[in-house]
Amino acid sequence: MPKKKTHRGAAKRFKVTGTGKIVRRKACMSHKTGKKSSRVKRRLNRPAVLSRGDAAKVKRLLGN
Repeated sequence: MPKKKTHRGAAKRFKVTGTGKIVRRKACMSHKTGKKSSRVKRRLNRPAVLSRGDAAKVKRLLGN
């Protein structure tokens, strides 16, 4: 049976933590940040943990 390939698009967007959770970046930080407050930008910079249903799909894409 051939090896399972990693979905490269998913590998660039998601990271698996040591405990097995999947972390993603939040939206709305790539551009138009001048009009956002520092507080909003600081909160958007933090990583977010995927929900269990989405995490199962992403794990399949990552080959875990």
